[in-house]
Amino acid sequence: MNASVFRRALAMAPLAAALFAAQAAAKVVRVQLDDPKPLASTDPTIVPYETMTGHAFGELDPRDPRNAIIQDIDLAPVNKNGKVEYEVTFQIVKPVEMRNASGLMWHDVPNRGGRITIVPAERKLGDVGLSSGWQGDNSGGTAQSRTDNEWVKVPVPINRDGTVITGTVLGRIVNRSGLASQPIFVQSNRFPYSPAYPDDTRKARLTSRVHETMAGQVIDERPISSTEWAWGKCDNGDPTTAVFDSTDPTHICLKGGFKSSLLYQVVFTAKNPYVLGVGFAAFRDLESFFKYEADSKKAPNPLAGKIRWSVSRGVSQSGNFLRGWLHLGFNQDEARRQVSDGMWPIIAGRRISLNSRWAQPDGVLELYQAGSEGPQWWAKYEDKVRNLPKRGILDRCRDSRTCPKIFEHFGAAEIWELKLGIEWVGTDAKKDIPLPSNVRRYYIPSTTHGGGGGGFTATPANLPNPPNCPGNNYGTGALKGNPVPHAQTVNALRLRMRTWVMAGTPPPDSLYPRLDTPVGHEHHDDGDDDDDDDDQGSEGRRCGKKHVSNLVPPTQDAMGFPKGLPVLRDIAPKAPGAARINGEDEVPFINPVLDYDWGSQFNPSDGSGIPTNFPPPIKHVITALVPRVDSDGNELGGVPVVLRDAPLGSYFGWNITADGARPFHKSQNCDYTGGMIPFARTEEERAANNDPRPSLKLRYHDHGGYVQAVHDAAARAVAMGFLLQEDADDLERQANLSDVLNP
Repeated sequence: MNASVFRRALAMAPLAAALFAAQAAAKVVRVQLDDPKPLASTDPTIVPYETMTGHAFGELDPRDPRNAIIQDIDLAPVNKNGKVEYEVTFQIVKPVEMRNASGLMWHDVPNRGGRITIVPAERKLGDVGLSSGWQGDNSGGTAQSRTDNEWVKVPVPINRDGTVITGTVLGRIVNRSGLASQPIFVQSNRFPYSPAYPDDTRKARLTSRVHETMAGQVIDERPISSTEWAWGKCDNGDPTTAVFDSTDPTHICLKGGFKSSLLYQVVFTAKNPYVLGVGFAAFRDLESFFKYEADSKKAPNPLAGKIRWSVSRGVSQSGNFLRGWLHLGFNQDEARRQVSDGMWPIIAGRRISLNSRWAQPDGVLELYQAGSEGPQWWAKYEDKVRNLPKRGILDRCRDSRTCPKIFEHFGAAEIWELKLGIEWVGTDAKKDIPLPSNVRRYYIPSTTHGGGGGGFTATPANLPNPPNCPGNNYGTGALKGNPVPHAQTVNALRLRMRTWVMAGTPPPDSLYPRLDTPVGHEHHDDGDDDDDDDDQGSEGRRCGKKHVSNLVPPTQDAMGFPKGLPVLRDIAPKAPGAARINGEDEVPFINPVLDYDWGSQFNPSDGSGIPTNFPPPIKHVITALVPRVDSDGNELGGVPVVLRDAPLGSYFGWNITADGARPFHKSQNCDYTGGMIPFARTEEERAANNDPRPSLKLRYHDHGGYVQAVHDAAARAVAMGFLLQEDADDLERQANLSDVLNP
């Protein structure tokens, strides 16, 4: 070999090694595709689409540092190649003729197994949709016996000596009554872990509680003797007749039955945890496969060569998944390629509890549920209250240079109930945390979780009443449901995300309430918070302007919340420790972040490891700040929304759990549901109700005045980039046809 050939060969060696590494990297190795099915559409402007469902089979190298972070992967069974195997379901939504595809793929994260089909607006643009499983606990919506949902089959680890892994867990039964046995639920799915000793209740601890405050104070807890209950099903309140069902193992039969006024909590030894963190890798690998890999007989890829950009997207629990996924470094595949170009966690301000032993990813906000540990903010920032290292969600993707462009948007319910607030100002709430330049944050003020149904009506009977409180048998709300929508804002943000990812066109500046807000921008912040790559940020550039705070403590006086509102003054909370609503007391009540001590084997920064303390002691109660409100009680700061800016009432991100058949949570917040109190139609009605707020008649004069207010609010939102003109026109048509001040 002559010298020049040798030099060329030497120069090619790193490339060849990289190509070999990419080919050798564990990934999706086999795909089973079902026959495509046509997707019906009534819109003639949408090209023909089809759906394709299937199963993918993947392998993970447990020694690869991108996988080694997965809790218990080192204890998972391996195949003859030393790889950990998984199976994942998916659905593709694509143009029948891929020449009509735009090149953009939305990778949607299912919420509790629900399969996702991209909306007509995205199909109209030629986009491709991918929905794939990640939740491997095989419970309820993620049950692997179903064919209409998304799930991932993950391994069960074993001890190195071959014995079954056991550990302590905690389950709860609330707001249920009767002689029949009751199962343990986590949010809306059955508890995913089985008792290791179903025949010996002495190895478990069952207690009852009269009440719990939102700050974690327990009222009147009483132990229940091991002789008064049994693992198993019964229908007579007699534990001696209980029959244990290994296929549905968390039923408890209680002597004399359950009382709806009590919460029952059991701490017990469970067996066979799942390696749930494999769900992070499965989501990564499937997107990478359909984006980068060639078509083959063993692993058919109907999208091969057609996807140039991908955006991962998740709503609520699924958005929390994405935040945890990125934080743990899963936006880089085993071949060192960036997976998602964009990421959009929606109404999600926490990280999912997935990558720890005995994780409960269905958990939302009940006492002793994980998910708020460690950095909830994007850039490196101090965690002074919890005394944790200075860290941020983007740390790992910055190290690997694989950070995506990020949108996040929230409503008021995420502040009040879903523990969002520390993301904005940290655990000490001393200053605004600067946003990195690849992140945009949009706050939709005075809205419920996911937004309401919209519409314009002055007739209270047409409003949702009463709304159900979501979650584990929670109850119903005392206030009418909040109708302020997210839908039109999302329509605009969708296009902003597409053009940012596909063309590099910057989206609107971030808009959300801050500690430091220039006067004149109190209603809609200026949003000038983008910083450079070193996270220096602007931290509120003053430019000689006077500044005020749009983030305040959650008290009536600090918020400027109006006193004496109808309905609120008639609600008299009686539960011990419940927030008061009358008079000078604090009106709304926020669900704080509780700093749990999960034990020395748990890593709170990453939310990984093995929790050993059940129930965990509470080290700190971290109460977040909330948006300031106007004289109607509607929030200041955030993006413009027509119904909030041309209001028909006071709109809240919180509601109040009513008395009734499910009394344990009465007078606390109605989980993550918003409420509304309509304005009086006339000044006479206002006076009769002692309502401090101006009537509709005084505000808008007549129907035409209200339509003009809607027109003006819509025009402002369009000009700021948060409303499409076609949606603005439709909202004005709705207002014109409404009953608001119509004769």
